[in-house]
Amino acid sequence: MDITFFTRQLADNARRIEALVRGVNAEEARWKPEPASWSILEVVNHLYDEERADFRVRLDIILHDPQRPWPRIDPQGWVQARRYNERDLAESLADFLAEREKSLGWLANLHDPAWDATYEAPFGSMRAGDMFVSWVTHDHLHMRQLVELQRALTERAAGPYRLDYAGKW
Repeated sequence: MDITFFTRQLADNARRIEALVRGVNAEEARWKPEPASWSILEVVNHLYDEERADFRVRLDIILHDPQRPWPRIDPQGWVQARRYNERDLAESLADFLAEREKSLGWLANLHDPAWDATYEAPFGSMRAGDMFVSWVTHDHLHMRQLVELQRALTERAAGPYRLDYAGKW
């Protein structure tokens, strides 16, 4: 496991996520292409809660206390229960970025982590390395979601004009 590569990815992804939401106004941040989809604001707040309640916490348990149960999380339910779409985008982004910095500091202090350490989750065995690389790829999933939301906002604003010359989406 190349901890440097994956840690750098987490740091770079935070900047990428920040760039993807920079300049988005309050109305755009709350807009959803469909009622069941997430807004930009909901994605950012999901990333914040996952950062502080899921990946770092669960990776720490796998590495240091694998007999301890994982704390319960409800990523889908939190969107409504925690009223993500009513929050301020700048504050939400700052919360996520601060939490990511805590994660990066925590990772920097790991000494010779046992990436093959295993946790018996309800869905099956998970190694510490599985959790770490999943953390990075979770960012990728939501960066793709943010790009798709940016594209949908652009398409909505384009009005009668077509975007097809840009290429197939």
